[in-house]
Amino acid sequence: MENIWIIGAGKVGLKAAKVLGPKHGETDIILVEKDKDRCKQLKSLSFKIVCMDGVKYLVENLKEPLCPGWIIPAIPVHVAYEWLKIKLSEKFIFEPIPVPDQLETILPNPIKGDVGQFYISNADFICPENCPEPDEICTYTGKPRPRILHQFLQSIKYENFRSFVITSRQLAPGLGGYPPHTLFKALAEIQDSTAPVLLSTACRCHGVMHAFKISKKILLEKNKKLF
Repeated sequence: MENIWIIGAGKVGLKAAKVLGPKHGETDIILVEKDKDRCKQLKSLSFKIVCMDGVKYLVENLKEPLCPGWIIPAIPVHVAYEWLKIKLSEKFIFEPIPVPDQLETILPNPIKGDVGQFYISNADFICPENCPEPDEICTYTGKPRPRILHQFLQSIKYENFRSFVITSRQLAPGLGGYPPHTLFKALAEIQDSTAPVLLSTACRCHGVMHAFKISKKILLEKNKKLF
């Protein structure tokens, strides 16, 4: 397996490093953690520790073609959304907007966040930490999974919004991530679109969705010169 960048060295991030490192032999693990005290606690580990904000680390270091094989987001932030917001803001006016309330009626078990995002889940219960995410059957209920969430979110059509989904793939039971090319693909496609965006990161069962729209800076600057 290729190198892995783990964003966040809390309980989940540290678990990911300990499970995936030995499991994949020569894999290089980089743990990115912004808390300085936490970084000091982890110095004795065999993994490389980078003490800085995780999203900032991705913005500064995620460059094609020199990318890790996988990114594992392990912080309470929608990492893909925050990365795209910074990257798109280099060329565009980026405007966060609430996810339309009308979508609440079709999203499974939605919980609205404090800036208008939605947390989404097939489950109305607490899933086992080490769920192996089998293809068709829910580990907890033993029943067929009602939907493949990342596919369902990708298929959403609402007014003139376009839905983009970063699919989280399971690398070990309870641990998911995505290859960097999915971020670059979303960035390229969103830049070529004038439609407002629904941006989700999701696995088969759980996800988070933000909404935003972009406009070209050059148009705004030209309009300013008219007045």
